[in-house]
Amino acid sequence: MKIAVVVHGRFHVFDLARELLRLGHDVTLFTNYPRWAVERFDVPGERVQGFWAHGVLSRASVKLPNQTRFASAGEAFLHRLFGRWASAGLSRESWDVVHIWSGVAEETLYRMSRNCSTMTLLMRGSAHIRTQDRLLREEEARTGTPQDRPSRWMIAREEREYAHADGVVTLSTFAYNSFLAEGVPRERLRLLPLGARLSMFRPMPAVVDERCRRILSGAPLRVLYVGALSFQKGLWDLAAVVRTLGPQGYQFRLVGPRPRESASLVAQLRNQASVSPSQPQAALPDVYAWGDVFVYPTIHDGYAMVLAQAAAAAVPILTTSNCSGPDLIRPGETGWIVPIRSPERLVERLRWCGTHREELAAMGERLYTRFQPRDWAAVAADFERLCLDVPQR
Repeated sequence: MKIAVVVHGRFHVFDLARELLRLGHDVTLFTNYPRWAVERFDVPGERVQGFWAHGVLSRASVKLPNQTRFASAGEAFLHRLFGRWASAGLSRESWDVVHIWSGVAEETLYRMSRNCSTMTLLMRGSAHIRTQDRLLREEEARTGTPQDRPSRWMIAREEREYAHADGVVTLSTFAYNSFLAEGVPRERLRLLPLGARLSMFRPMPAVVDERCRRILSGAPLRVLYVGALSFQKGLWDLAAVVRTLGPQGYQFRLVGPRPRESASLVAQLRNQASVSPSQPQAALPDVYAWGDVFVYPTIHDGYAMVLAQAAAAAVPILTTSNCSGPDLIRPGETGWIVPIRSPERLVERLRWCGTHREELAAMGERLYTRFQPRDWAAVAADFERLCLDVPQR
């Protein structure tokens, strides 16, 4: 198939494009990354159409407060700018499939609606945008901190995109069900779970042996979090866990970017937890090797790549129902699922881990020897089947 993959950023698309190429498909990647950056993910530069100026503008706009008038106008300008660029580039050739990210798809979908031979698949990396907005609005009220919620302009734009695409691709059962709850017909939805680059994240046996030895020794339990230190990812609850358990018997390590909204709370946590900025992907295997338990109390995630990485690294996972956790985890065997906004349940489970060391070590061993992590080749193969399964309108 001749496939165009269109994304305003990186997300998981570089890995998907690489594996689709390996399957023999004719893939072109439209992105706002420069070619040299994409090549680091083993995607040939000649397969890349890069709108790097848009990437520069997008990164600059992130530094502006969300409440400014420019930020509001800039969102519409930047999304339309990329959408028009992508639409113009796509119109120069014919395609079997256009796989395009929500938020920048409207211009392409309107143009492609006149071309019945091209299938359009809309990637929504999060839950339905109205579900996302509701959860963030609730978190805003709970924490007393303004959240980076979808604008009314973006909600309307995405809902038009949902309606015009041949199919909407979601990444987890949680996200899939959010579309059903918002009235999107089941026949227009597809589920495509993601994976991890196993050559990078699958540890050597010595790493797993060392983790088991450390757990059984009675040393302080190492609790790891990787991801944005934001309230959307459950920072409010994670902070409550750190304060409750304290440094006695537990070591907390938080790794990820720190948005403006959480600067004060993160500063308070530095006395009880190690806090590090986001790390390049090549450094993450060593980060996961440090942990005994991976905690991810997210309020909202369409998937959460860090969960796939932690599972591949054989670290037992404690997370919520609002992400890919229920799709990845066998409760009690490879990790645990708790409701969102339940720090007391997180504390209860971590205390269990601290007092049931043999069971925890056995869980890590089971993850390594029996759990089959999903790689990007499997994701690409499923995407291939998905393309053959979606009826064009």
